[in-house]
Amino acid sequence: MSCHPYAAITAQRLLPVLRNADADEAVRHTTALLAAGCRAVELTTSTPGWAEAVARTVPLTDVQGRPALIGVGTVTTADAARTALDAGAAFLISPYPAPEVREVARERGAVFIEGGFTPGEIASAVRSGGAAKVFPAHVGGPRFIRSLKAVLPDALIIPTGGIEPGEVGDWLAAGAAAVGIGGGLPADPGELAAVFAALAQPCCGDCAGTERRP
Repeated sequence: MSCHPYAAITAQRLLPVLRNADADEAVRHTTALLAAGCRAVELTTSTPGWAEAVARTVPLTDVQGRPALIGVGTVTTADAARTALDAGAAFLISPYPAPEVREVARERGAVFIEGGFTPGEIASAVRSGGAAKVFPAHVGGPRFIRSLKAVLPDALIIPTGGIEPGEVGDWLAAGAAAVGIGGGLPADPGELAAVFAALAQPCCGDCAGTERRP
């Protein structure tokens, strides 16, 4: 059975957000992340040739042999949503409310993590898909996430924007389900693997026999 993207992202707890110079660089970066213990990766439509990068990375597996879960972020139009799903994307993410994308996701039965910043936008995204991206997260800080969780206790909230890798723990402690990181992750393979190993939790039962063992 395949793992739901929400289960993989919340088990991983750190979602890399890649903005690369071209498709080749995106593929190399994704391959390094998968080898380091990452499974879910967000490529973005700001990368030239992003659809090609998605198609090339979807068949890859992580270090445990599980299929990679490649999402596409900065999806704000219906055309981009369809292109991403046709390329094999496991999930879509927008930085702000995107009704067109929401509709395509409904039509295709796709996972869509809609972005928002105000409590109303975030609540709407959660009602629609169960999860919301909070962007730009650094403006409100971890205390803002704590306030959101007080009124949306069951929501999967993924703050992204302006967060350094060393700050991930503070955001998780505030109630974030996972944290999106756009830069600052170590380039050294061993150091990168240590980052994911320190944060990872067991994944869902659908990954039977493949969870990281203590």
